[in-house]
Amino acid sequence: MSDTDTDQGRYRVVHNDEEQYSIWRADRELPAGWHDEGTAGTRQECLDHIGRVWTDMRPLSLRRSLAGAAGA
Repeated sequence: MSDTDTDQGRYRVVHNDEEQYSIWRADRELPAGWHDEGTAGTRQECLDHIGRVWTDMRPLSLRRSLAGAAGA
């Protein structure tokens, strides 16, 4: 069993301007370019939430570019 399997620390779900998600320790300051998404809990709870909401892993800029190309 690894340390991450037994980690009961508090985490929060974060996202960047490209709508990519990650988790971050709740007791640490967010890195530049990342924003608190509003969900907090155990590591696994946060990962489960990301699995439910992050359905399109393509960066926002790529999705916009492809949508623009489709409309041309």
